Amino acid sequence: MKVLVTGGAGFIGSNFVYLILKERPSWQVTVIDKLGYAGNKQSLEGALDKITFVKGNICDEGLIDSLVADSDAVVHFAAESHNDNSIANPWPFIESNLIGTYRILEAVRKHSKRLHHISTDEVYGDLELDDPAKFTDKTPYNPSSPYSSTKAGSDLLVRAWVRSFGVQATISNCSNNYGPRQHVEKFIPRQITEVLLDRKPKLYGTGENIRDWIQVDDHNSAVLTILEKGKAGETYLIGANGEKNNKEVVEMILSLMGKDPMDYEHVTDRPGHDLRYAIDNSKLVDELSWQPHYTSFEDGLRATIDWYTHNDSWWKPQKAETEAKYKQAGH
Repeated sequence: MKVLVTGGAGFIGSNFVYLILKERPSWQVTVIDKLGYAGNKQSLEGALDKITFVKGNICDEGLIDSLVADSDAVVHFAAESHNDNSIANPWPFIESNLIGTYRILEAVRKHSKRLHHISTDEVYGDLELDDPAKFTDKTPYNPSSPYSSTKAGSDLLVRAWVRSFGVQATISNCSNNYGPRQHVEKFIPRQITEVLLDRKPKLYGTGENIRDWIQVDDHNSAVLTILEKGKAGETYLIGANGEKNNKEVVEMILSLMGKDPMDYEHVTDRPGHDLRYAIDNSKLVDELSWQPHYTSFEDGLRATIDWYTHNDSWWKPQKAETEAKYKQAGH
């Protein structure tokens, strides 16, 4: 099996590469990544001698065509993914998430290759805090940011190519990931690294917004399951029943790091900040027999804190520029 992983130097993609090397050692893995600010070749340090790495842009038609032609399957992680950045400058999201996905779809169509497309639960909009409902693959799309809108668009492109051209593709929409190698702009690593630098974590608004957290290895084990067992044309929602509000998460981080759990700052809320995400993973569990490994959010968070504590050479180069951007935005 020859697998092309787009965005394989990013957070989820790099962790997927390590999972493949561990669980499917006979597979040949090629990674394409443009190494933008959120792509870090250092994230693949332990894998570079076992994979083929290509620095390149998924919007490059010729490059994508040649890489897809030489693969059996494509796992498409590559995307611009930070909501705050999409509000400040939507264009990179249009380019990567829509045009890049189009290039991949045309290549897999031309060469009759298998595709798995990685997406987000944010395409569904948000739920009320007291709503008992969860997102399913039948939930109507209702994106609220340039990021989630472009991911919704990319999902619809995949569905259209399946229906119009018979492309053998599956889609997964996953809840919020956490774990090793996540850029410090993201919520959990930002708070952990603030504490490690002896500064107070920052909490948007009142912190009542709820996210459904999943450890990145659980997400990737689900992706591997879908790649091998999923039915073409189907959408699978990936989640681990990990609903926590942002206030709870910040306080848990502080507590696990030996600090006063109330020692954080409230900052200006993000415009259009979604209230609650929640995933119904029953289709994935019932049809493909998948189960998460990390059933305790606290255990997963403790392991994540440990990784950032012992890998400051990985995250420190990102930190100053990231906090400068937040400061400029008033966050």
